[in-house]
Amino acid sequence: MKFTNILFENNNGITTITINRPSKLNALNKATIHELHLAFNKAQEDKDAKVILLTGSGEKAFVAGADISEFADFSREEGERLAAEGQTQLFDYVANFSKPVIAAINGFALGGGLELAMAAHFRIASDNAKMGLPEVSLGVIPGYGGTQRLPQLVGKGRAFEMIMTAGMIDARQALEYNLVNHVTTPEDLLSLAEQIAGKIMKNSMVAISAAIKAVNANYEDGVNGFEIEIEEFGRSFGTEDFKEGTSAFLNKRKADFPGK
Repeated sequence: MKFTNILFENNNGITTITINRPSKLNALNKATIHELHLAFNKAQEDKDAKVILLTGSGEKAFVAGADISEFADFSREEGERLAAEGQTQLFDYVANFSKPVIAAINGFALGGGLELAMAAHFRIASDNAKMGLPEVSLGVIPGYGGTQRLPQLVGKGRAFEMIMTAGMIDARQALEYNLVNHVTTPEDLLSLAEQIAGKIMKNSMVAISAAIKAVNANYEDGVNGFEIEIEEFGRSFGTEDFKEGTSAFLNKRKADFPGK
């Protein structure tokens, strides 16, 4: 599969998806959102892909926002359709992806870029990163999940301040806010992401997928997360990974999970 706006690479269980529109600071347009969906779908089907790293090309931006020129003249109905389709096709798809997704934020993550990073399961950032949701400065609000995920991550008050001021925070503030898990130098960003991915891949990917489902259930309206946890916990007992993991523990050896 050939992509125009992204780069796709597999290496030792890690799939790196890079938004590659450096001349546009990797801004998201419809074509890029569609390609990202296809890339994640490809990673889902690839049995060798264990962890997904999501980043941007160049040194300036992860994703500097949505491509405003595409929707500046949209009607109300077109705006609603843009948000609905984008959330379904990419942002919710990433948030509920069954394999771990780590966003490596290299530079600006603004608007749709921060929303994409927040859809990942967790985030790390380079110390030159800047993050924000500037939509109200354009007379609109975040439409790709930003008003929902930001309060979940940083709390209601800080989310309101970030959204209402349309301002940016730096990587250290993002770490203080719990918006990102780690901050490192731009040179070490991907190596740190790969190091974390390596730790993840030592464990049962079947169990991790179940954990993703259980954690996400807590944030779904009308869903009892505790019940989902119980179901997924019980289902784990029927997997080959559980048999291998417990056998390895009891026999004091490293587990070799079959991924089933």
